[in-house]
Amino acid sequence: MPIPPTNAPPAPWARSLRSVKEQTLRWPGGWARIGPWRGSQDIGYLSIGAERPPTSAFVDRCLDALSRDGYSSVVTSALAPAETLPFADRDFGVRERLHLLEHGMSGLERPMLPSRRARRSDRAPLLEIDARAFDEFWHIDQLGLEHALRATPASRFRVCERRASDAARGEGRSALVGYAITGRSGLQGYLQRLAVAPEAHRQGWGASLVADGLRWLARHGVVRTLVNTQIKNEAALELYKRSGFSLLPVNLVVMDRTL
Repeated sequence: MPIPPTNAPPAPWARSLRSVKEQTLRWPGGWARIGPWRGSQDIGYLSIGAERPPTSAFVDRCLDALSRDGYSSVVTSALAPAETLPFADRDFGVRERLHLLEHGMSGLERPMLPSRRARRSDRAPLLEIDARAFDEFWHIDQLGLEHALRATPASRFRVCERRASDAARGEGRSALVGYAITGRSGLQGYLQRLAVAPEAHRQGWGASLVADGLRWLARHGVVRTLVNTQIKNEAALELYKRSGFSLLPVNLVVMDRTL
């Protein structure tokens, strides 16, 4: 069972190191990455990469490591139903349910609006957009952005921005209005992250970023692309449906528990 956290708070230097510390733990069926959730000092993150569900003993091992690092709670990556049992056995509850959608990569539309390759200097303003586009629980930081870019062997990072003549009419402090990270692994594609500034919604930016990513995947031979979104995010769900995605008859879940 997990080691109970000590009553004494971690030393300041330990908390500072923990804010960037990550570990990869392995078992015969796969691996898990543990570290901070979205840069949090108190919430740990447990991300599973596996060909089969982890064992309860391996979940215990991950919880032990998170407890030793001083986290008070933990959040999992999005899990398929078959992966949830060992977590439920260790008193995890469902934090969020997600729609899972797929695209068969036929009938792809051209982007209506232009995009360009993201630059490193874009990252700070893009994270500001991300913070306004999602609930606080789903905000990402620089480390989360890196994870999205490195989650697959190949990725595409694109941004949309207003032309200078249009930017003055926007309410944001930057001409940037949104971004998308698309990844691929073999014949499988993933829409990893999509965020558009709230004041730029329903103007075609999101649809154009999705179309750009899908066409890039198709050029590299991808035959199926997946994306997930919060069940309560009806606007995102409709965007993906308009872009040719179809709902799969299964939901993913994010689980959590205290330590």
